[in-house]
Amino acid sequence: MDGLGDRPCRDLGGLTPLQAAYRPNMNSLAGRGLSGLMYSVSQGMTTGSDTSHLSLLGYDPVRFYSGRGPFEAMGLGLRLSGGDLAFRANFATADSNGIVKDRRAGRLDEDASELAEDLCMEMDGLVFQVKAGVEHRAALVVKGEGLSDHISDTDPHISGEKVKEVRALDSEALFTAEVLNKYLSEVRSILNGHPFNSRRREKGKLPANELLLRGAGLTPRLQPFSEKYGLSGSCIAGIPMVKGICALLGMNVVEVEGATGTVNSNFRNKIDAAVKEMKKSSFVIVNIKGTDAAGHDGDAVLKKKVIERFDAALGPIMDMEATVCITGDHSTPCDFREHSGDPLPILISSPGSRRDTSQFFDEISCMKGSLRIGSGDVLQYMRQLSGNDEKYGA
Repeated sequence: MDGLGDRPCRDLGGLTPLQAAYRPNMNSLAGRGLSGLMYSVSQGMTTGSDTSHLSLLGYDPVRFYSGRGPFEAMGLGLRLSGGDLAFRANFATADSNGIVKDRRAGRLDEDASELAEDLCMEMDGLVFQVKAGVEHRAALVVKGEGLSDHISDTDPHISGEKVKEVRALDSEALFTAEVLNKYLSEVRSILNGHPFNSRRREKGKLPANELLLRGAGLTPRLQPFSEKYGLSGSCIAGIPMVKGICALLGMNVVEVEGATGTVNSNFRNKIDAAVKEMKKSSFVIVNIKGTDAAGHDGDAVLKKKVIERFDAALGPIMDMEATVCITGDHSTPCDFREHSGDPLPILISSPGSRRDTSQFFDEISCMKGSLRIGSGDVLQYMRQLSGNDEKYGA
């Protein structure tokens, strides 16, 4: 549950959303097995969803993380290989002087696929691929030799500022910066005269005449999940970044109707899909993004409701002969509205496993549990409970 952890909330009388929520299924799972606290990547560290998901899947982000761009791009369906350069991108509105008027081009209420397709090209021995996402969001992938991710963003991150040029942050990135600036100049020319934007102007809408880049990253070369663990893996998520990480690991990314990555996502469809997928895969990861979205909005009451909806959707797994873990990737306290380094509640329920004394699943009750675990060890702990690990040593 993305951003699950929280702190005492004023709107909930000093309780966390998890404490305040009606959560009989999660409490039941906690009572059947082990619970405790999980540290995301390292104790006290504030992590992003990308680094924390890598860690939860057993891939040390200190070794493998290279920026969010590659995972976003793969989540949108672009095929990446190790060494490809990828960016998160926004279609935006800029004036004739390059001043950003709207970083989201009015949140772009139309499908921008035709824009993206016309920005795909070859230039100076490199291949540029653009894929449109939801609303204004997009991704850019650059394929070829001699690429570096030691470059600056073009996104000023606030409106009213000028679009930045790509700058090389070291000598090895000079070629990459030069070609990207040349490519973006061509992009502006295409976007300004594009029929898509002519139609928007006629309707009084903001044109999507700028492509802002941020989060450059070289696609890491990761050992496939099945090879690393000897397990087949599947992913059920509504957000591109999680799908992208799992696709890079060679896991089966399952598309689920109603899995939107928002507070209104269809949680029951996700759980039903997970149960079905367990007949084919040894391991399934399900991401619930709504808890994080409510935390960022500072809406403790909504976060509580999201937790309750998810708990109600858990019915089909309650009697499964499976090892089940419920936790978060990081904390997103509602009164803070941002990620924090607070430890997360975690439960692991497995047939025949030990039980501890905790009977409730929340941040405070889990302090009484037996587990004190880092995110990088969670999958290994589940493997040994389910009999899927290998002995270390003779």
